[in-house]
Amino acid sequence: MESCLWVILLSSVVLAKREDAVRLVNGVHRCSGRVEVYHRGEWGTVCSFSWTAYDVRVVCRELGCGVAVAGPRDAHFGQGSGRIWMDNVHCKGSESTLKRWRTRLSNGSKSCSGRVELLHSTTWASVCDAAFDWQDAEVVCRELDCGAPVEVLGAAVFGEGKGQVWSEEIQCGGNETQIQLCPTSALNHSCSHENDVGLSCRDALRLVNGSSRCSGRVEVLHRQQWGSVCSNGWDLHDAAVVCRELGCGEAIKALNGAYYGQGSGSIWMSGLQCVGSESTVKDCRSQRWVTKNCGHHQDAGVICSGVKLVGRSHCSGRVELLHKETRHTVCEAAFDWQDAEVVCRELDCGAPVEGLGAAAFGEGKGQVWSEEIQCGGNETQIQLCPTSALNHNCSHENDVGLSCRDALRLVNGSSRCSGRVEVLHRQQWGSVCSNGWDLHDAAVVCRELGCGEAIKALNGAYYGQGSGSIWMSGLQCVGSESTVRDCRSQESVAENCGHHQDAGVICSGVKLVGRSHCSGRVELLHKENRHTVCDAAFDWQDAEVVCRELDCGAPVEVLGGAAFGEGKGQVWSEEIQCGGNETHIQLCPTSPTPSHNCSHKHDVGLVCTDLVKLVNGSSRCSGRVEVYHGGEWGTVCGTDWNQFNTAVVCKELGCGHAVDIMQYAYFGEGTGRVLMAEVACGGKETRLKACPHKEMGNHTCQPRNSVGILCSEHRALRLVNGSHQCSGRVEVVHGITWGTVCDAAFDGQDAEVVCRELDCGAPVEMLGAAAFGEGKGKVWSEEIQCGGNETQIQLCPTPAVNINCSHDRDVGLVCSGYTDARLANGTDYCSGRVELKYLSEWGTVCDASWDMKSSSVLCHQLNCGRAVAVVGPEWFGEGSGSIWPDVFVCEGNETGLSECGISWWSRAACSHRQDAGVICSGSSFSLDNGTVRLSGRSRCEGEVEVYVSQRWRRVLLDSWNRSEASVVCRQLACGSAVGFSGSAETEGDGCVSGFRCSGHETHLGNCSTPQMLNCSSSLHVTIVCSGHQPVRLVGSRGDCAGRLEVLHNSSWGTGEFSPIMEDAQVVCRQLQCGTALRVEVPASFHPGDVPIWLSEVGCAGDETSLWECPSAGWGRHDCSHKEDVWVMCSEFIQLRENTVRYGPCTGVIEVYYSGTWGEICFNDMDKDTGSVICQQLGCGGFRKTYAVRSTKGQRLSPPRCRKHDTHLEQCKPFQWGQSCEEVAELHCTGGGKNVGSGKNASILHEVMECPGAPGLRLVGGLTHCSGRVEVLLQGEWGTVCDDSWDKKDAQVVCRQLDCGEPVDVGGEQGTFGRGNGAIWLDEVICTGNEHHLWDCCRAPLNQSDCTHKEDAWVNCTGPPSSTRRHPVRTTGRPCEPAGFPVSPAAIAALGLLFLLLLGSLVVLVGQNRSLRRGAVTPSLFQ
Repeated sequence: MESCLWVILLSSVVLAKREDAVRLVNGVHRCSGRVEVYHRGEWGTVCSFSWTAYDVRVVCRELGCGVAVAGPRDAHFGQGSGRIWMDNVHCKGSESTLKRWRTRLSNGSKSCSGRVELLHSTTWASVCDAAFDWQDAEVVCRELDCGAPVEVLGAAVFGEGKGQVWSEEIQCGGNETQIQLCPTSALNHSCSHENDVGLSCRDALRLVNGSSRCSGRVEVLHRQQWGSVCSNGWDLHDAAVVCRELGCGEAIKALNGAYYGQGSGSIWMSGLQCVGSESTVKDCRSQRWVTKNCGHHQDAGVICSGVKLVGRSHCSGRVELLHKETRHTVCEAAFDWQDAEVVCRELDCGAPVEGLGAAAFGEGKGQVWSEEIQCGGNETQIQLCPTSALNHNCSHENDVGLSCRDALRLVNGSSRCSGRVEVLHRQQWGSVCSNGWDLHDAAVVCRELGCGEAIKALNGAYYGQGSGSIWMSGLQCVGSESTVRDCRSQESVAENCGHHQDAGVICSGVKLVGRSHCSGRVELLHKENRHTVCDAAFDWQDAEVVCRELDCGAPVEVLGGAAFGEGKGQVWSEEIQCGGNETHIQLCPTSPTPSHNCSHKHDVGLVCTDLVKLVNGSSRCSGRVEVYHGGEWGTVCGTDWNQFNTAVVCKELGCGHAVDIMQYAYFGEGTGRVLMAEVACGGKETRLKACPHKEMGNHTCQPRNSVGILCSEHRALRLVNGSHQCSGRVEVVHGITWGTVCDAAFDGQDAEVVCRELDCGAPVEMLGAAAFGEGKGKVWSEEIQCGGNETQIQLCPTPAVNINCSHDRDVGLVCSGYTDARLANGTDYCSGRVELKYLSEWGTVCDASWDMKSSSVLCHQLNCGRAVAVVGPEWFGEGSGSIWPDVFVCEGNETGLSECGISWWSRAACSHRQDAGVICSGSSFSLDNGTVRLSGRSRCEGEVEVYVSQRWRRVLLDSWNRSEASVVCRQLACGSAVGFSGSAETEGDGCVSGFRCSGHETHLGNCSTPQMLNCSSSLHVTIVCSGHQPVRLVGSRGDCAGRLEVLHNSSWGTGEFSPIMEDAQVVCRQLQCGTALRVEVPASFHPGDVPIWLSEVGCAGDETSLWECPSAGWGRHDCSHKEDVWVMCSEFIQLRENTVRYGPCTGVIEVYYSGTWGEICFNDMDKDTGSVICQQLGCGGFRKTYAVRSTKGQRLSPPRCRKHDTHLEQCKPFQWGQSCEEVAELHCTGGGKNVGSGKNASILHEVMECPGAPGLRLVGGLTHCSGRVEVLLQGEWGTVCDDSWDKKDAQVVCRQLDCGEPVDVGGEQGTFGRGNGAIWLDEVICTGNEHHLWDCCRAPLNQSDCTHKEDAWVNCTGPPSSTRRHPVRTTGRPCEPAGFPVSPAAIAALGLLFLLLLGSLVVLVGQNRSLRRGAVTPSLFQ
């Protein structure tokens, strides 16, 4: 009971009744608590295994408790008592009830009649007629809201069911609300499906006050009371469902305004939103059982028709009448012209054209109408005509057919299947306005006319302007309707529409499937089925007709050999023999294919001319403009391109109107030539080819000027602010406007489409309440209603809904690349080689990156229990294809691998010789000879027990060595063997001895067969594996460099050893970090308050684990933390971004890898890798890369990252030695003050950046050489966090400020006060030799988990007394030694000043001499 489920929901408080199927217990109100279900007169709990958000959503819906907030597990609201009724619940999220025992009536003509079937667990079962009586029938009818029972019918009247027959007798009292509340007893009858019971209940739907039972005011039965339906939003879709449910044929009219008089009593339904394909009106969306703002003056009505023409179209076919739920054909002798007039009038098909006997439209099935119809010709419905006995003996050979004047036609086209759309209404033809006209509407027109599929929906009076009325406007077809009158529209109203907007359509029975509308595999439509065409049966004349019919110009190329892929279904069995001048492929004669044996390998393909498409955009309505001409694809020049040109392309592609123009190869240059230039459309053209332009050879435009466009129907997705490209807040762009999506308008089916469209796999988790932060701008008011199978979100219907949403309800989504898992090549489902499906590709996993916890989660996911052993390929063989080296981080209690984290990409060199296999407890292998377990304190330490000859046995120490211990540790996925010893003596007969292993096996079963012995006085083997004693390197923000720490007794502590490479090599090997590059003592990172666990380690260098090396033992040392060791391995990765030109988050990327800095070649940088680097730099998402020339450093090819990766360690390794002239300059979306401040931004490596050098100062001290450290960045002074702050960092600060040497350094609890504003820098790590604080390694900008109480400070000795203090350099070239900058202009000014001073000095000297002479001369005259 420890796994009992609890849920928190939203709603009001109401006490649960006993007959409720589900309740919540022990919560603060009825919408939170432990889930309990009622079954067999007893409440019980639900097990939380496999419990998901979809299951929680169903509980919320069933209880009327709103939206699910949480669905935690593990008996949060306390353990229940009694039975656990349900386990492994798998809801889709759309169900109305959680209970698995439900009732339905199958195979009846309407929803309230049919064969009785009960759902128990996951299986539907029919009911024996001997086990079902009238009281049971009353309960079933009540439960289905169908009123009282009318008739109980045995002997499989509604057909024999399949599967099980219910094995218990149902004993209802007749007053129960649900069948599951009735007691049952053992059935004393032997029943088969021949005894399946059927039931007819009183209809839950009726039409009142009409001229027949198939017309009138709509009323529904609820709680044994009839009530009307409000006509708000009432249309033909809703009426069609009513008519179908009542077996009344098709809906002719949907009437509102109480056309059939006002009802009384309740109004049960309002705002009905049927699609039109539902089997019962209660399946439609609506505001049901409660109506507001609606009165009986708005009661809805409907007119259904009991007659139908079956054959060519709605207005032409075999006459069939509906009578007592059964369709009857009509004998030609019983039907005349007056009868025909009534039928055509009733179907709104104009006047009759021809009455055809002798089954002209094929023979019908079932009964033939046995009476003569005697209409006068003026009746409105065939049911109103009198009848008399028929004196003729008729069969289906005499079925009458009728052709009325079509109510729909196409005018002015090249054939009857293309042209201006016109409809017949009130005996008058009128056109259709093209407002909102699209391919959905066109598809219905083509279907109604029997013209195949819609190829083009044309507007702007493409086939000329009509005359007379415009009968329809604003058509809104779903696309599945059988007639255009079934679509929503503004019928018989033509306001704000003129004949210059008449709609047109091109239909075709042929289609090109593949590249585009005018290029692909040829497929023909015949009797509702698509056929491919054999390349031997198709020639150039046939191609000319197909291209002409599709309005695609002349044929360019006929391609055989399934050039556009192999089709499905049938291959056309006749040779097409077109003359080349036909307008329609159906008009061509055919003959049986002569001696051609064709399969889909010979499917013919066709390329026609004059095509336009948008390439490299995120949807089909955005991208680089490309045209097809002269047998090649090419781009279009953007010079002088304008909005008129854009409008024509958008119109031609059915992408709405023009939104934006992207010049200068925004979507890439493309690979073809520039085929069009100087395009000058007027804006009214329907094809780009019709616009004036210059073709290839008449212009000098280059591919770098290729134009791209954006149309209004552009719909694209993104996930924002997540830890990788496939997680985050869901945002959708409409045209150019991005908006978020409300959590109430988004469900599991929508999530599946989003993940699929972004190539992100499958959804793992949907998160409401702005889990990834609140977005900005618009919140879309449309509810996305995906079916789950769509390839793009823009293919999902999105009706506007009145959801009052703000950004605090923005929905978020996490997708997983791993979409499936299996164990392959085992003897059963629960053992085998581990294979995971990443997106659409299966691959194996490397044993170096796979552990027992991951194995246990996989076993649980496959319903195979727990993992017993992890084995190598010698058990289940080597796989093929990809090897997935992701390292899953599982706790072991997850229900699937998608719930586990992925820490990094394994660096182990893996081949299929290292494919991991798993044996689960549910496998027959789980108790095979050699299965092992440890009985002790932990999973990886204890006394060895081996399963041999169908029992568990201990192992004697006398034949055991380290090789056998290594195999046991490997088999249990517990790392390497640390040691083994003997345990206490125990007598008995359950021991083995004599295992002989090489040490490389993955399972004891692969070693030599042991002997079975009686337990003697010998000691039994106890081993210790390293699995619970991991190693790590800390302090470098990467896991391949830092201070060595080991885990012992659940506590991390340091390891001390001499700075020798052999020990460091073992550490790097154990961490899969390559080879050791450096080892230093003491470590440069302050250890904090941690123990010293290891000392005097003496490795030889070839060990695979540190635990294989001799040491002084756990905790035995005479060391201090001054002897902590620091190691750098070759797989240690650092990043820095040279941001001289643009500032943070834009610049050339440099990577430190394997001890060397290098730049990334431009051609090797893709979007996924760029996104990971931007994320890792704390710079948001990827924007673009540019090629720049660089002559410094080495070149390297970057790793190939995937959309789900969060940092470079998850990507495949770098490679040195690449040769390229251009390196990648990366532009990220971040760069403002909030760079790196995202909720999920995480940096796992050191990052060095080199933007323009910021100002530096010390604040709060007595002089400028002491105080709190502050830097000036982006116009704002901010502080530095004291994490990793030490004297080496202070030395750089004092040097930069020309303040001598550091005297004291610190952070938290400093004496210089707390700063305010941003904390710009964190994890600053200097060597002490830098000239500038900006040259030191550090975390990304403004990404800190510090507060201002941790502000770093420094006391310096002060400037040297013999020199003046130089000013601090705050500008100039970054990452260079700081100095006093002197420009040439300054030198010139100083020179001029020196000359002026020198001239003044000369003048003063001259004046002084003159004065002296003047003083002497007078004495001479005296």
